[in-house]
Amino acid sequence: MSDAAPDSNAQPYSVSELAFALKRTLEDRYGFVRLRGELSKVTHHGNGHVYLTLKDERAAIDGVVWKGSVRGLSIRPEQGLEVIVTGKITTFPAGSRYQIVIETMEAAGVGALLAQLERLKAKLAAEGLFEPAGKRPLPGMPAVIGVVTSPTGAVIRDILHRIRDRWPCRVIVWPVVVQGDQAASQVSAAIRGFCALPTTGDLPRPDIIIVARGGGSVEDLWAFNDEALVRAVAAADIPIISAVGHETDTTLIDFVSDRRAPTPTAAAEMATPVLAELRAGLSDLHARLHRCGGRVVEDRQGRVQSAGRSLARVPDLVEMAAQRFNLAAGRLSAALQKNAAAHERDLVRVASRLSAGLLLRPREAQAQKVQLLGGRLSSGLQRNAADHGRDLARISARLTPALLARPQATQRQQLDALSARLNPALARTTERMAERLAAVEKLRQSLNPDRPLSRGFARVHRADGSLAREGAALEAGETVSLVFADTHRSAVVDGEASSVTRPLPEARPKPRKPPAPPASTVQGDLF
Repeated sequence: MSDAAPDSNAQPYSVSELAFALKRTLEDRYGFVRLRGELSKVTHHGNGHVYLTLKDERAAIDGVVWKGSVRGLSIRPEQGLEVIVTGKITTFPAGSRYQIVIETMEAAGVGALLAQLERLKAKLAAEGLFEPAGKRPLPGMPAVIGVVTSPTGAVIRDILHRIRDRWPCRVIVWPVVVQGDQAASQVSAAIRGFCALPTTGDLPRPDIIIVARGGGSVEDLWAFNDEALVRAVAAADIPIISAVGHETDTTLIDFVSDRRAPTPTAAAEMATPVLAELRAGLSDLHARLHRCGGRVVEDRQGRVQSAGRSLARVPDLVEMAAQRFNLAAGRLSAALQKNAAAHERDLVRVASRLSAGLLLRPREAQAQKVQLLGGRLSSGLQRNAADHGRDLARISARLTPALLARPQATQRQQLDALSARLNPALARTTERMAERLAAVEKLRQSLNPDRPLSRGFARVHRADGSLAREGAALEAGETVSLVFADTHRSAVVDGEASSVTRPLPEARPKPRKPPAPPASTVQGDLF
């Protein structure tokens, strides 16, 4: 059996005991320290605390400002600000990390990174790289969109989803790293690679390029302040949209790109139109074209009808000709009878002077001549009447009601075709208005302040009825009112009651109503 180690009987520490022992040691040894550094990763939490990082050229330390000390700070913590802070060093046992609890903070100047960034920005601006005259317009309806971003992040998914909803087109992703030493060179190579693509080839040349990345600290986004990358964007012959970081993040690529987007999703909206809106606009133009064509047809029809009113009606012309024909036929028959009677009287008068034997043969011959002349005249009148009747029937056959009703049938067909084209457009317009109304109703329901109460939330009102938006504004011992979905409850803020009584807001005097005008100036009711 081997000998036991000399310290084998030492009592072992638990992890918690060691962590809290280190915590007490640091707090006792460094209970008051004064640091100078540059602020980074500043986060204003909703509970009132401020989390940040103090750094210099070689090291960094996490820091926290509790909400009770935030109101006593002389400056507001901002990204890139160089400050001098005082506080104590402590540890976070759950994560084996040490940090500084800041009690005071004062400004010491602009950080080194921001100073370097401002010098580079002034240099590039002096060269004219940021001039608005050099910005290229974005294409209205791009067929191919190039995206330079990380293929594994949420940014590319948001861009593809937004483009698919608005304007389905081909998207080419050039994968790059968007953070670190290699990010600037890879993004520059991607932009130059897109610009070098031929217009005709297996891989189409993009009509627009989106350079996208999610939000982060100044160090995370520092690659997009690289001078070589800025010059590569300025030299590109394809319009570029910069979508680096969130709305408050700014890099040098934002100033030299053709358009700056606050978020990657907004960049996808800038690059693409809305297909549904284009279709609706095209339908509206199509409907306007049909309305204009209909008005032109109606104007021409009105002119034809006005010109037709000045012309005589065809039935009137035929009736007048038939009336003249009947009148002439009636007069001709009476005239022939009178002529025959006159010749007969003359014949009788001459025959009375001659003997019966001498005049027998001439009388018979004369009678035969008269009968022959009357037959020829009668047959001629009948043929003339028949010819006029055929002409009248032929004209009446040409002017049938069907021929006269043909323009009305043509107009009715045109009206039916126009109605068939307008009905789908009206249905689409109605459907679009219904969708907008449904969206407005959803927005109204989402903005209802009482809606979250049904999910277990509550509103906190102070004694004067105002809404308590921050916990730091409430004092210990102050009476508040809790508004739930079904009832109201009173509560008192935990802690000892404050000796200072908060003065209630002064009641504002109600506005006095203006005096009524004299009876002589009051205008009577017209109705």
